[in-house]
Amino acid sequence: MSLRHAAATALLGPLLLAQGKRVRRSVPTLPEPAGEREGVIGSGPALRLLILGDSAAAGVGADTQDRGLAGQLAVSLAPTFRLHWRLLAFTGATTRDILRRLEQEPDAGFDAVVTSLGVNDVTGRLPLDGWRRRQLALIDVLRERFGAGHIVLSALPPMHRFPALPQPLRWYVGARARDFNRVLAGVARERPGCDYLELDHGTMDVSAMASDGFHPGPPLYALWAREAARRIADHKKENP
Repeated sequence: MSLRHAAATALLGPLLLAQGKRVRRSVPTLPEPAGEREGVIGSGPALRLLILGDSAAAGVGADTQDRGLAGQLAVSLAPTFRLHWRLLAFTGATTRDILRRLEQEPDAGFDAVVTSLGVNDVTGRLPLDGWRRRQLALIDVLRERFGAGHIVLSALPPMHRFPALPQPLRWYVGARARDFNRVLAGVARERPGCDYLELDHGTMDVSAMASDGFHPGPPLYALWAREAARRIADHKKENP
């Protein structure tokens, strides 16, 4: 935790805690959308894809998986690849949760992985060094057990713009999310085959978020999916 955040926690701790509890009570809990969580689509060279992570990876905020990240990513890649895709994600997942879940999974092969993690690590007050260690551990598992040659590490969203969060909680978690993203970008730079994906916040309209003011809506999932698909296709061209 930076000195700035440590000072803010000391000064604003009781207020931030009270606001966090109020948000958990007042923000509606949206369900994970119905729909397939694995499939085969498209034509072209074979590509095995894993979408991995938290409620955003699971498509919360969309009414069906087709309109969430996994479905829109599959459609975006289908014109280029014979895509075998799988979604492994659940609401509330932290990086540690995903590491534990992967321990239960049989060994499998994936050419590319797209991750969505960090929001629950922020709200769970994980220190930055813990975040870095767990992301590095996740990369190691994905490479060693699942053969992932390309890992797209999705940045945390701009939490400082989440309508569901009151001030100063919005400022505080937004600043923490930016620090997490700085660390995640550094992890991607130091590990070959990793790609840090941060959407242009200037193009993100908060009105395109889900009704809970916390998750993406289908337009934002589409933007995210298109950019992830572009990164995957470019990597495959450079590494046939």
